[in-house]
Amino acid sequence: MIDEARVRELRDARNDGAALVLLEGRARVVDTPSGEEDGTRGALVVISKRDLLDRLGGEPTDRDLSDLAQILTDMVGKLGA
Repeated sequence: MIDEARVRELRDARNDGAALVLLEGRARVVDTPSGEEDGTRGALVVISKRDLLDRLGGEPTDRDLSDLAQILTDMVGKLGA
């Protein structure tokens, strides 16, 4: 559900307020998770860019990104989303 590419996309997002959201079963990176952005009303915020960077630390490896993607997928699965 959430793959390394989405985690990398969030890490590299220009907007510090960006977030990874789940909408209709699909993971997306959005600039503003407030629902005001077109098409994101009702989205579940999985993790913000700030929280992601805190979890990853300074120089994350590809393995770190992959591991975090798996953790986030498991977390969302436990929510039943």
